[in-house]
This record gives sequence, structure tokens and C-alpha cells, in this order.
Amino acid sequence: MTDTEQHLLGKVKGGDKSAFRKLFYNYHESLFRFVAYRVKDEDLADDITQETFLRVWKTRNSIQPKKSFFSLIARISSNLCYDHFRHLEVRQRHESSIPDYGGSDTHDPEMINQGQVFQEEIQRLVNEKLPDKCRNIFILSRIEGKSNPEIAELLDLSIRTVENQIYRALKILKKNLTNYL
Repeated sequence: MTDTEQHLLGKVKGGDKSAFRKLFYNYHESLFRFVAYRVKDEDLADDITQETFLRVWKTRNSIQPKKSFFSLIARISSNLCYDHFRHLEVRQRHESSIPDYGGSDTHDPEMINQGQVFQEEIQRLVNEKLPDKCRNIFILSRIEGKSNPEIAELLDLSIRTVENQIYRALKILKKNLTNYL
């Protein structure tokens, strides 16, 4: 975390809208990509990203300026993604109890190439099998292309913790992808 970020967080805590705007512009794109990878829908990712920043503003009095801002918004957005998937699961359970009297299957497996299937399986495993902390670090590393020191700084962790979490993620993914390897 930079001194500038710490200074901006202190100003946001005091209600400074221009400081909040600077943080928004500095982190919006990274957070959007982080969320989009998890939800696989750009419109939904945009909604969750906006809701994340809205919640930061609404709860600005509880901001801790010495803590990483990206860590804060990653946690809020992860919780919002979790809530979305939980609500989606409930809705799907209710919809599945309604009989389907027609329609066609739009997911013809023969039309999907193997690379897409493999990529979708990796995304599914990342979202379903990896613990939150591990998932967040993996996405920042492998999807966002951030270095271990950058991730450690963003999430206010040690570099060794980041390395361990990436190793753990790769081990879990390898174990669950044995059919593809």
C-alpha cells in the first residue's frame, strides 16, 4: 500500500468525494476483471463492481486507512458474488420443480470445442473448489497477471503466504482435472 492510498483512504473516511473518486478510478478496472472472471457475465460484473464501491462509500466510517484498499473491495465483491450464486441456486431449484413442456437444448456438446470445455471446467473449479482467500490470490496471479509481491501488497499478506496459496490452488486444480491431464 502506498502512502498516497493511505492518505486517500483517510480522506474518504472523512467523507471526501474527490478522494473516493480517485480510488474508484484507480481500482475500478482491476476489480471489474476480478469479478468478471468469477461470474462470467460482464453486465453482472459491472453491477457487482458498482455495488462494491457503493458499499465502501456507505460504510466509509469503518475504513481502516492502514489496511489495503484492494483487500477491502476484493472481500466485499467476493461476498456479493457468493450472495449472487446462492440466490441463483435457490432460483434454479424452484425453476427445476416447474415442468418443461418444450424448448430446445442450446448447449449442444458437439458444437463446443474442447478448449472452451476445459476453460469452463477450470473456471468452475476455481469458483467452487478453492477457498475464498486461495481463489482471490489465484485469480490475481493467473488471470490478472500480478506478481507475488504485488498480490502480497494488495492483500496485505506476506509473499510466502501468497506463494503457499498459489501452490494450494494449483494442487487442488490438478487433483480435480485428472480427466483432462
